[in-house]
Amino acid sequence: MDKEAIKNQLDKEIERLQKQIKNYKALTKPIAPENAIGRVSRIDAINNKSVLKNALRKAEQRYNGMLKVYDRIDDEDFGQCAKCHDKIPLQRLMIMPESRFCVKCAENRF
Repeated sequence: MDKEAIKNQLDKEIERLQKQIKNYKALTKPIAPENAIGRVSRIDAINNKSVLKNALRKAEQRYNGMLKVYDRIDDEDFGQCAKCHDKIPLQRLMIMPESRFCVKCAENRF
């Protein structure tokens, strides 16, 4: 397994998520009531803010997951399916480094 390639991918994803989280936080700041944006526009802004808060929460969860992967990437069992113990393909780990299951076992979990 090419752990260096996975680490490089993790670094890129962590950096991307940090920027995304910073952007989402800026976009979800409260709208001051003294800003005259109109009633309909204020409702749209509130709806958009709700969507952005959800996106922020998901980005933070993924970011925290990436940090956990980084902590365990040097573990002996990293890249091994938690169910069948087969090797998880490198392509899957490059796309989803947090994967703990091979594709077959992941599909059968649900």
